[in-house]
Amino acid sequence: MSYKTRMRAKLKGDFTEVKVLIKHPMKTKAKSRDGKPHYIEEVMVAHNGQVVMSAEWGGGVSANPYFAFSFEGGKIGDTVTLTWKDNRDNTGEAVTQIK
Repeated sequence: MSYKTRMRAKLKGDFTEVKVLIKHPMKTKAKSRDGKPHYIEEVMVAHNGQVVMSAEWGGGVSANPYFAFSFEGGKIGDTVTLTWKDNRDNTGEAVTQIK
C-alpha cells in the first residue's frame, strides 16, 4: 500500500512554518478488516539533519493526519526532512526546502 506524504516549509520572519499532510487510514481495531489497529506510531522532522520535532502517536489520531508547527533557525534553501513509521512497519518520508 502506498502512503503519500506532503510537506511545505516557509520562512516567516525568524521562524520556519512547516505544514504536513500524511495520507494514512489510521484505523482503530473496530474499523480494521483484520480486527487489528493500523496507525502511525512515530513521526520525526529534521532541519539540516537536526531533529526539530518528534512525536509518538496512537490510534486516537484521525485518518489522513494534518499537522503544523514552527521552529527557529531556518534559512531559505535549507532542507527539512520528515519520516514516519506505523505499527505495521510501513514507513514514509518527505523532503522539502525552506522557501
